Order: sequence, then structure tokens, then C-alpha cells
Amino acid sequence: MPDSRDRRPSTSPRPAGTRNYRAPRAAVGDVAYLEVVTVNETGAFLDWGHPRDLLLPFGEQRFRPSVGKRVLVMIYEDQQGRPVASQKLERFIADEAAGLQAGDAVSLVIADQTDLGLKAVVNQRFWGLLYRDDLNRPLRRGQRLTGYVKRLRDDGRLDLSLLPPGEARLDVVGERVLKALRESGGYLPLGDRSEPAEIQARLEVSKNAFKQAIGRLYKRELITLEPGGIRLVPGGD
Repeated sequence: MPDSRDRRPSTSPRPAGTRNYRAPRAAVGDVAYLEVVTVNETGAFLDWGHPRDLLLPFGEQRFRPSVGKRVLVMIYEDQQGRPVASQKLERFIADEAAGLQAGDAVSLVIADQTDLGLKAVVNQRFWGLLYRDDLNRPLRRGQRLTGYVKRLRDDGRLDLSLLPPGEARLDVVGERVLKALRESGGYLPLGDRSEPAEIQARLEVSKNAFKQAIGRLYKRELITLEPGGIRLVPGGD
């Protein structure tokens, strides 16, 4: 916890009441990607959507942030009950997850890149990993989105996915294909022979997921398969 040297001054660099009210973008207990608005002898101050800026004390910094940059922090209460920020997420986020199982929908905050993919904070409490092969679109640090537990490993760590597992996953991809068909006038120049990069660029899904989805849509007589692509059956959606 921050010591007495980290105590917030009686007046923050931007006093309460100087900013128009808006809905707060973060709260105590959140991991958030916040902009640095002031740096002084006390520490850095972050814009978290409240009238008074949030203190990131020197003792809670991993590096000295500069004004205008964003930092990924955990927001917590110090020993005096004041909201403060910390870049030392490992103090608050657990490696081993509890109370989750494969298929569960979870909230994610993207944190860091690793050799395997992207590390994310799950439900503000646990670490999880999105493998590079499972990423169907670019993600940025601090981005918030919904993900799914792909696997709870033997060591208690979480493997994550951006799509729900099994049948639900195929339904999500199928709806995405149907939406793209409607928006393109009923035809898409994508099929079994399309390059994976083409499919990912147009639909943000893997080729394997696309093939499984169009197979299901074909069996349901919602689309027809043509040599150069797929076509929406009139009235079938």
C-alpha cells in the first residue's frame, strides 16, 4: 500500500467542480486504461471520469508516465479509504481462477502481448490468455469486450476465446455470415476455396469456423453454394 509520502494533497491539480459532470468511466475495483492529465511531486493524476482526478502514486508506478499517455491500472482504496491507482496489477489479479468453467461468458480487459497471444484481465479478478490463433480481429491494450472461457487448465489458469464454444459458437458465426449476406445484396464471393485471410478480413472469423457455419446454413436451406461464393436464399433469413 502507498505510504504517507504518497498521500493525495488537499487539492488535486484539477480541483473538484472545475469539470462538467459526465458518467464515470471507471470505479473502485476496475482495471482501466486511463489518460495521464497531470504529473507533479505527488505522482501522476489520471482522468477517470470523476470531478477529481485519480492519483497514481510514485510507489504504484512501473514507469514515470507523461501527460497525454494512457496507463493500465487497477483502481483500489488505500488505507485511508481514498481511491488510488496502481500499475502493479499482479498485486490484485490472480493467476489461478475460481468459480469459472468452460463456456462461461466473461468480461475482458486487454493487457499485454505475449509470445502466445494476448494476456487479458478476466472479470477484473483473474488473468487469462487469448491465443494468437484464436484472434479474429486486432485488439488494443485497454480494450474492454466480452469473451468466453475456452478451457480451465489443470494449473487453474484460463484459456480464452472471443467466440462461445461448440454449437453456440457456430450460431454466432452463422449469424455473422447472414448479416454480411444481407448487407451485400445477398451474395458473398467467399467459399471453401477462399483464402483464410479473405474470410478473416470480411467476416473476422477463421476459415474453419466459416466452413462449419456455412455447412449448417446450407443444411437449414438458408443459403445456396455456388462455385465462386454463397448466396442467400430469398426469404430464407
